[in-house]
Amino acid sequence: MARTPLSGTQHALRSGDYEAVIASVGASLRSLTYQGRDLVVPFEADEVRPATRGAILVPWPNRVVDGKYSFEGRDFQLALTEPARSHALHGFGTWLDFEAVDKGPDHVTLAAVIQPQVSYPWRIVVTTTFALGPDGLTQTVTGRNDSLEPAPWGTGPHPYLVAGEGRVDDWTLELPAGQVLAVTDDRLSPIDLEPVGQDDPARFDFRTARRIGAAEIDHAFTALHRDEDGFATVRVTDAAGQGVEMTWDASCPWVQIHTADKPVAADSRLGLAVEPMTCAPDAFNADRYPYDAGLIVLSAGESVEVGWRIAAIA
Repeated sequence: MARTPLSGTQHALRSGDYEAVIASVGASLRSLTYQGRDLVVPFEADEVRPATRGAILVPWPNRVVDGKYSFEGRDFQLALTEPARSHALHGFGTWLDFEAVDKGPDHVTLAAVIQPQVSYPWRIVVTTTFALGPDGLTQTVTGRNDSLEPAPWGTGPHPYLVAGEGRVDDWTLELPAGQVLAVTDDRLSPIDLEPVGQDDPARFDFRTARRIGAAEIDHAFTALHRDEDGFATVRVTDAAGQGVEMTWDASCPWVQIHTADKPVAADSRLGLAVEPMTCAPDAFNADRYPYDAGLIVLSAGESVEVGWRIAAIA
């Protein structure tokens, strides 16, 4: 029997000028190219996926502060999977091995089950479909609560977008967000929403496209400007004007932007993480905050579907 690569079963997709490979561990977008040009930072099939690169984030995206939350009168403690900051990061789905339930040359649907556990005692069936077409790669994610009680829920993707040659510093960002979530410097714990132009517009205000430069960002944004069809779009381009864009509808009112700063220079700022999210960081503790954190509560038997699209700017 053939050995399975470390990132899981590989699902290669192709449509026109687009090619993608989905790895089953974490239902991860391992690579995405347009005319051979990378649109996301890839990783090798027989490699333990670096961090959460390209993975699905369920049943919460981003952080749960201290891993603690309360829901319907019960207190829970999650494992601290971001030990340096003492938070629970990005949910349980990132290391689940998703099974293919439908597949064709240009699409694949993967499914996995989050089983009830002490820190999250609900059974959630997670299904995600990746589909390539002339307009790029569309991903949808569905969470279905197979428990007898309501369950807290949130989701989002974690791709690192690549505009072209160079690194994050060299690229131009267009981010149609009016508000940024201020966080503590040491742990990135949420504080409150602020206008992007209030305290540090050079770092946070990209409503007019401009070069990212040395800005270090690991923040959630909201108050997104949308087109007449209700879609928000983030664009990242290089000096020649080519690049990549990510588009989503109102089901994701938040987006995390991360310039992927790492201690080792060779590994740093290789791509720009753009993470549309159904909810804010620490949404499991929504009652703590003076803004709508967007927590979804799935009733017993209820399903919720969200999606986004990544496409080349030629």
